Amino acid sequence: MPEGHSVHRIARQFARNFVGRPISASSPQGRFAQGAAELDGRTPTRAQAVGKQMFLEFDEQVWLRVHLGLYGAWDFAGEILVDPTIASANGRMGQTNQRGTDLAAPGDAPVFDEDGENSLASIGAPRRTRVHVRMSEQTRTLGADGTADTEEPGTAEWPPPVVGQVRLRLMTDVTAADLRGPTACAVETPEQVDAVIARLGPDPLVGDPVENEERFVAAVRRRNVAIGQLLMDQAVVSGIGNVYRAEMLFRARLDPHTPGKAIPEELVRALWDDWVGLLRVGVETGQMMTMDDLSPDDWRRAMASRDDRHWVYHRAGLPCRVCGTEVVVEEMQARKLYWCPSCQR
Repeated sequence: MPEGHSVHRIARQFARNFVGRPISASSPQGRFAQGAAELDGRTPTRAQAVGKQMFLEFDEQVWLRVHLGLYGAWDFAGEILVDPTIASANGRMGQTNQRGTDLAAPGDAPVFDEDGENSLASIGAPRRTRVHVRMSEQTRTLGADGTADTEEPGTAEWPPPVVGQVRLRLMTDVTAADLRGPTACAVETPEQVDAVIARLGPDPLVGDPVENEERFVAAVRRRNVAIGQLLMDQAVVSGIGNVYRAEMLFRARLDPHTPGKAIPEELVRALWDDWVGLLRVGVETGQMMTMDDLSPDDWRRAMASRDDRHWVYHRAGLPCRVCGTEVVVEEMQARKLYWCPSCQR
């Protein structure tokens, strides 16, 4: 399932390429025909992500809410303007550490992984699980500054052909966004949007930082529920999924079964601080990079391969990178939880 960093990247891409521009909307698949008709001809005025949900506001207080779920993704085509806050889009690289992100100078070559996480053309579920149109087939060439280079006539088809089951297509005169496989795609009123957001836990990139931290600490410490479950509860904290859960618990050396109310307050606050930093890195790089203090070569390998990017996630049966104990996997909340029984005890 796409986690919070991906949804924030999508919202920023919409803000950069769609907000303030009249759009056409259609539902090639037909399942969202009525909703698309309500959006057609309107102008987006704001794009916002909260956790795993994106909200796109249109004129006259009409909202589009999208939850990608397990298999959803947006495919973008045409002239894609790069948000300067998304570092890897401009070829810059970041590295996780206890203080946040260290960005190298612009001009460093971008690193794309086998799942295409570091991408402007497609953001969402891993590409191998769904239909995907390659960037070279549907987009105009992007220049170094993120704008479209001039190309010879006939090298790209516009508008791009519809491929696969597209629930919703949004288009300006130069940019298209195709939505496939979402769990939720709905046109809503401001009151409905407010009600959804009210049910969500704090997101480090939305709202007051101090209030967000206090909400998280209070929600964890009042519950006699395993922290491995609480981190996946979107009413406790927004945006954390299976990967970030496993990695955050390992980084904190915390047993996933520890009840929230039994965790010292300072450790709960440290978990929040870690989520703030990891989410920032994820938004900037487009990848869930959770390892610290890597050499430049190890960093590039990790950016290119998920197997070199995480401490315990997806490493069941392999030795812990710290102590050598075999990493175990178990079911928690119907999702696989990876952890080290030696480091996390």
